[in-house]
Amino acid sequence: MAENNQTRPYARTGAPMRRGPMGRGPMGGGGGGKAKDMKGALLSLLSYCRSQVGIIVLALVLAAVGAVFTIIGPNQLSRLTDYIYDGLSSEIDMAGVRSVALLLLGIYLASAVCSFVQHFIMQTVTQRTAKRLRGDIDTKINRLPLKFFSGNAAGDVLSRMTNDVDMIGQAMSNSLSNLVTALAQFIGCLIMMYYTDWVLATTTVLATLIGLVLMVVIMSRSQKYFTARQESLGTLNGYIEEMYTGHDVIRILNAEDEVRDTFSSLNQAVKTANFRSQFLSGLMQPLMTFVGNLGYVSVCVVGAWQIINGNITFGVITAFLIYTRLFESPLRQISQAMTQVQSCAAASERVFEFLAEEEMEDESDKVKRIENVHGEVEFRHVKFAYPNAPEKEIIHDFSVKVKPGQKVAIVGPTGAGKTTMVNLLMRFFEPTGGSILIDGIPTTDIPRSNVHSQFGMVLQDTWLFEGTVRENLLYNTQGVTEEQMINACKACGIHEFIQALPKGYDSTLTDNTSISAGQKQLMTIARAMIQNSPMLILDEATSSVDTKTEMLTQQAMDKLTNKRTSFVIAHRLSTIKNADIILVMRDGDIVEQGNHEELLKQNGFYAELYNSQFEEAS
Repeated sequence: MAENNQTRPYARTGAPMRRGPMGRGPMGGGGGGKAKDMKGALLSLLSYCRSQVGIIVLALVLAAVGAVFTIIGPNQLSRLTDYIYDGLSSEIDMAGVRSVALLLLGIYLASAVCSFVQHFIMQTVTQRTAKRLRGDIDTKINRLPLKFFSGNAAGDVLSRMTNDVDMIGQAMSNSLSNLVTALAQFIGCLIMMYYTDWVLATTTVLATLIGLVLMVVIMSRSQKYFTARQESLGTLNGYIEEMYTGHDVIRILNAEDEVRDTFSSLNQAVKTANFRSQFLSGLMQPLMTFVGNLGYVSVCVVGAWQIINGNITFGVITAFLIYTRLFESPLRQISQAMTQVQSCAAASERVFEFLAEEEMEDESDKVKRIENVHGEVEFRHVKFAYPNAPEKEIIHDFSVKVKPGQKVAIVGPTGAGKTTMVNLLMRFFEPTGGSILIDGIPTTDIPRSNVHSQFGMVLQDTWLFEGTVRENLLYNTQGVTEEQMINACKACGIHEFIQALPKGYDSTLTDNTSISAGQKQLMTIARAMIQNSPMLILDEATSSVDTKTEMLTQQAMDKLTNKRTSFVIAHRLSTIKNADIILVMRDGDIVEQGNHEELLKQNGFYAELYNSQFEEAS
């Protein structure tokens, strides 16, 4: 079965039909520590992109060069205007006009080429970075311990992989090059304006300074709203994912109103954070437009006075009108870019916070492998307490030795530690004391992936993904013949059902496919039979089937567990009468052990549990 080949924790949670689990790949570098503010988040992103710094710098240089070419243009336009203005009273110097026109054509063409190349480079870098981020988040998921999944909503993790990564990509693609272009254009315009005429230059700067100060004030107050927007969106996505998964339960319990109220509250939080961030950032655009218009008026008034006094020519006025537009335009671009940078910082903080989460122990140095497993398992004085509550010990000095091929049933009331024992066996958690051995080798000396590959798992919560029946049955299992697959399905009593589907084994399973919970469970049992692992973990695999199907399923389970060491978490005690060993757990301890007949004769806790179920059934 596929699940046990991933570092996917065995958690008793809902499992809707969905696409296959995340793939695996080498973890990308970068990321560093957790980002705590805008500066820290952007530094983390810069560190993550350090392998591409060279090409990014080249793109930024091209952006700056393109801006410089754009700035040179108005100076030549001033010459061209003077040629034409002087020619009104005499003859126009066409040779001079032609030379200036050709020079302008070359300048603007060079500017366009630089802009195109830098845009192409930044788009390439952006998509590579976004792809790498998604891949690293995907890989990180498979390296996180069980405690992370217990404390974080799946939808929030998905939001980091989709919304936050997309936000980073958009910001890198647009804001970075635009910011550099705008800064280069702003500084270049400033230099050229003072070179052309210091009076008009000072007039333009004073008019623009008002908008610059207001822009800095707005930016300083709006960053917290961009962070709140990304966080509230992640929370909303997490809630939607959980409610969609449990939609049937919600309707059965008539909880639609409560869910709707909670959704409305979360939706309102997203709306409020979006409104505040966009309102403040939206003030920059009309502000810059006002500043630009103020600059135009100032240049016209002061320029007219300068011409009357004979201090400048008409061409200088023409050049300054263009310089005013070019000088005001970068401020508008900077304001837009900073809005994106703030969103990027908020998204980066969430992404790198996730990538910096504590991982499971690195096991690259472990060279031991279990091959040709016999199936002997020993729990030797095992103790366990959850990492977040080390003072509350769940398992107390647990010891048992299981011989190869034995069927071990673990029974007990809720909270007795049954599921915890399986999590320890699969190394989803590590014992805080004692050791677990497979064929005499401590599991801590073996890589988790090697431990997982020795077990097939059939869980109470079925897991099927959107794909064909064949793909679900053969998931992550190689070398299986058609006959072996069909025999497994026949043993589980689902061959005829599959054949009745429109395309048989090649029929695609989706959320809309009419398939019962019992049929899903039987398919997971067939998948475990096909995998043919030396050991098994079964969590009441017959809980979702009817009485008639249960008999067929029990026979299939008997075939599945034949000559294999198997651990059965039993809730329905009538299904484990033929177990070789029954471990009766209460409050983290084994209080009784033996086979069914022996435990009934003891007339202890097991007999009490069994008789109570028998009375309920009758």
